[in-house]
Amino acid sequence: MGILGTGSYLPEAKISNEPVAERAGVTDEWIQRKTGIRSRRYAADDEATSDLAVHAARAALASAGVRAEDLGWIVVATSTPDQPQPATACMVQERIGAVRAAAFDLNSVCSGFVFALATVAGLLAQRAAGTTSPPLGLVIGADLYSRIIDPADRRTAILFGDGAGAVVLGAVPSGRGIIGSHLASHGHLSDLIRVEAGGSRAPASARTLAEGGHYFKMNGRAVFEYVQRELPRAVSDVLKAYAVEPDEVDHFVPHQANGVLLGTILPELGLPRARTHLTVAEHGNTSASSIPLALDEANRQGALKDGEVVLLAGFGGGMSLGATLLRWTGPAHTPVRSAAAA
Repeated sequence: MGILGTGSYLPEAKISNEPVAERAGVTDEWIQRKTGIRSRRYAADDEATSDLAVHAARAALASAGVRAEDLGWIVVATSTPDQPQPATACMVQERIGAVRAAAFDLNSVCSGFVFALATVAGLLAQRAAGTTSPPLGLVIGADLYSRIIDPADRRTAILFGDGAGAVVLGAVPSGRGIIGSHLASHGHLSDLIRVEAGGSRAPASARTLAEGGHYFKMNGRAVFEYVQRELPRAVSDVLKAYAVEPDEVDHFVPHQANGVLLGTILPELGLPRARTHLTVAEHGNTSASSIPLALDEANRQGALKDGEVVLLAGFGGGMSLGATLLRWTGPAHTPVRSAAAA
């Protein structure tokens, strides 16, 4: 199983550092020095996560040259669903006309796309056994963090933007496609990234609203230390597990958490030939959508060549990490321009 097509969507409103810095009590220079971020996109008032996901899904389907009604699964990786129930994926299913697809959400915060990719690849491989018409899967990462950040919290408000990215998965020629994945979670660190209110432990109330319990909170220093310690280990583990040498990796697409964080950690990963694809400066941290957004940009630019080895790596709340190795297939279909605003 491998990636047949990619797509992405960014909201129209491009937000520079100046208004974000003013609300957070910092400066543009401070944001760039701490994060490497220059701008991000915010969804319009009438846009929800499913709206962004639908745009990205349609772009990915067009890129793959397949029909929505041929999809067997749709999984939306998100930690900002339209509403607690039903699954955002079901809304996407209805709007794109994927009448045969089972649809569900997966929440592994910023590592969600890699977790969802591994999940759908496994489902597809299971269904494909003994069939003459292998099924197709759609994996979407979509988040609207502009709705859950405290604009006065300089630790989080400066980082996040909104977006969606998607890939279509299906059968690919022998020697191509997903090589394997490595997933890990460290629940004892689950308090490092959290939204405390709105669930069954602290249901929404006037008190939780007044206390800011619905805002995203993060212990940035501890998260940095976690990623610095665990990401190199996860990369090493997935390479060893599937007998891929570090110098065989042609492309590295990480979660776009923070440009400064990535700049610090990249030399420690030991990937001497890999081209790292970064979009964080213009998109900010778009949580579960950041990897598919960056992957789609690389695909549209023609950077990914048939047979090249691509490593995807996500990390985020839970705390969780996921890494997927794949050998690129393409271009079986001509990549289309994403639905993202220019």
